[in-house]
Amino acid sequence: MLQRPESQRLRVGFVVLDRFTLNAFSSFIDAIRLAADTGGRSRQIACGWEIMGPGPVTASCGLQMHPTSALRDAQEFDYIAVCGGNGYLTREQPQWLTRYLRDAAVAGTGLIGLCTGSFNIARAGLMDGYPVCVHWNVLEAFASEFPHIEAHTDRIFIDAGKRISCAGSTGSADLAFHLLTRHCGISYARQAMRHMTLIEGRPSETPQPHFRNVYPQLRDARVRSAIAHMEQRLNTPLGMEEVARRVGLSERQLARAFRSALGVSPGAFQLGLRLRYGAFLLVHTTDSVTKIAMATGFSDGAHFARQFRAAHGTTPTAFRRRNMAPGEAPAPARQT
Repeated sequence: MLQRPESQRLRVGFVVLDRFTLNAFSSFIDAIRLAADTGGRSRQIACGWEIMGPGPVTASCGLQMHPTSALRDAQEFDYIAVCGGNGYLTREQPQWLTRYLRDAAVAGTGLIGLCTGSFNIARAGLMDGYPVCVHWNVLEAFASEFPHIEAHTDRIFIDAGKRISCAGSTGSADLAFHLLTRHCGISYARQAMRHMTLIEGRPSETPQPHFRNVYPQLRDARVRSAIAHMEQRLNTPLGMEEVARRVGLSERQLARAFRSALGVSPGAFQLGLRLRYGAFLLVHTTDSVTKIAMATGFSDGAHFARQFRAAHGTTPTAFRRRNMAPGEAPAPARQT
């Protein structure tokens, strides 16, 4: 084992897997990189890292990345971070990965699942008994493969001690700020935030912005697929003819399937998704009603307000006011 530099208060080994999510990886590593040295010069002084693996990997966006090192002794690091992505549906994983993660756990090194990296840690049998944070878009797949593991989509990351999981995307930066504060101090975390043009990091319990009810008994795969397509287009809603086409049904068959499974039409269900998104934005951002209307696919603020009042019995402005804690202002929308 190589000697760990005494000056490094936080050291992370990244295992980056094929089809990894670039944003989740880069958000985390950039935060510790910018905190590592004064002036954002990226020298590994207060923080250190290594990008490890047996060979080049390709991100889901097509970017190819070469590791900086083969797998290193896990005891060199405070954490091993597994960076997953679009390969999560492949339920088998390389034996070298399972062996390495198990050896790291035995050594007492913390394990971090970034984005779908938690799937890989769970496949090694190392998430049993720990709560796991997953991105809302992969919850169904995670619950199907690991029904015995408690999965959460109501926050952006979970620090459970030796097991840490993060939904991914920009939440990875918030997790990095959290760990920087713990190991290096708040001044290092704030240095990284300033360089990333952020005012502050979000706490772990910040809700993920997903806007559908969870129906554990919903077994119709066609309806589940239709809902997934709707979720991806809240700002530019698909017509029901297009939704039906994407799931291999006629519009009439789609309507029958929704009424049988959920008791509502697909159009009404989609409208409910958009209005829930609007309610979330009203409470968690300072965006104007007009801007929120555009973000939820309505033609203008008046149209959104009419639909919102019909669903909630109150105006968007009154809803926002009622759901704020006394003296509290909604958090500004995060710019990323």
